[in-house]
Amino acid sequence: MNETPHARPVILLVDDNPHDVVLIRLAFRKVGIIDTIQLVKDGGEAMRYVKGDGLYADRIHYPPPTLLLLDLKMPGANGFEVLKWIRSQEHLNSLVVVVMSGSKDDGDIHHAYELGANSYLVKPTKFEDLVKMMESLKDYRNWRGKKRSAQELVPA
Repeated sequence: MNETPHARPVILLVDDNPHDVVLIRLAFRKVGIIDTIQLVKDGGEAMRYVKGDGLYADRIHYPPPTLLLLDLKMPGANGFEVLKWIRSQEHLNSLVVVVMSGSKDDGDIHHAYELGANSYLVKPTKFEDLVKMMESLKDYRNWRGKKRSAQELVPA
């Protein structure tokens, strides 16, 4: 059976911190998430990827994401701008966007939900906690619909 590029979940990781990217990829691998994980390093590149512009028009190599893990603090277009743009695109209503930021600021959290984030997760400082967080995303990859709180995502 041949899988089309759209048959498997695709995670688009939007993060400019190489250290965080390595740890997130290791945590995904540790919990057995072997879906296609694409990486972009800033908000402008994230929007080009999602739109399928330029290099990203090749949907075999750059399939549309089913889950977007979005950092907030990035050069150029930040995570808030990306989130606002995504939610302004009617055809992207089903795209699951999980903000994964180092910011614990209530204003950032509220603003992310206001703009349409499905969930907001604070990047943990311990690798073990990051692994638990990635484990909680296993069922979230294919999920569509209502917003979920971080408590709903964290396994009991």
